[in-house]
Amino acid sequence: MPKFYEPEVLAHLQKLEMMILSDFRKICDENHLTYFGYAGTGIGALRHKGYIPWDDDIDISMPRKDYETFMKLVTEQMGDKYEVLNTERDINFPLATTRLVLKGTKFREYSMKDVDCNWGIFLDLYALDNAADGWLAYQLQMWSAWFWGKLLILRSIPRPYLYIHGLPAKLVTAACVAAHHAMKALGISKEWLYKKRERANRRYENKKTKRIAYFCDPLPYTNTFRKTDIYPLRYLPFEDGLLPFPNHLEMLLTKMYGDYMTPPPVEKRKTHYPYELDFGPYPMKKNEK
Repeated sequence: MPKFYEPEVLAHLQKLEMMILSDFRKICDENHLTYFGYAGTGIGALRHKGYIPWDDDIDISMPRKDYETFMKLVTEQMGDKYEVLNTERDINFPLATTRLVLKGTKFREYSMKDVDCNWGIFLDLYALDNAADGWLAYQLQMWSAWFWGKLLILRSIPRPYLYIHGLPAKLVTAACVAAHHAMKALGISKEWLYKKRERANRRYENKKTKRIAYFCDPLPYTNTFRKTDIYPLRYLPFEDGLLPFPNHLEMLLTKMYGDYMTPPPVEKRKTHYPYELDFGPYPMKKNEK
């Protein structure tokens, strides 16, 4: 059974994440950068016109070129309030996503409790890379990016979170632990694995392709999109405003989740309930809802 927040704690966390999103959007809009909501944020927009009621993060995707421009602007224009957490800036960060972290706060998931990073309340950013058009080239790019990304996670986390249970989970966990210790014994560095992952992700960065992708999900092909299914973007209600989403959002979410409009049973609802949470200079107010 997943762990759930006290309602007032979740409400305050969501409020701070909306503040991060607002600051992020201001910089992007002023500099004409492309971004859009997806995954759980897309489900929330279509099903609830905002957050999924038990959700505790916001997922934003960006084409690689716009993402790289934003990375430069963060330090220049937002460095007093935010910091970037990703593998490029902190080699201990094992994920392929980037987090825009609110300084002075703490948010550390149980799966990351032993990973030494400046964990904080964050906005999740997904850089989307050009995906090869040819079938074989796509397979090579997709599976190599996924493979190196998973090895980097194992190099940092011997027991990663698994989406399976029972005996298969025990067998996979044992293999993960063995792989972790083998890489350490062989002197395989996080830096080397990171470079291999990025080289695969960005293999077609300077070529025009018909698709863009994020390859480092649990399955490498679930987030490959035809550009014509994303653009032009459309705006949907999200909490107290409008947020851009892919033009064919419903089709893409169905491909990824199946019947996403039916809320899952309580025992299958996903949260990132934290091992450590501290609102820092943004404390909850009494009777906040």
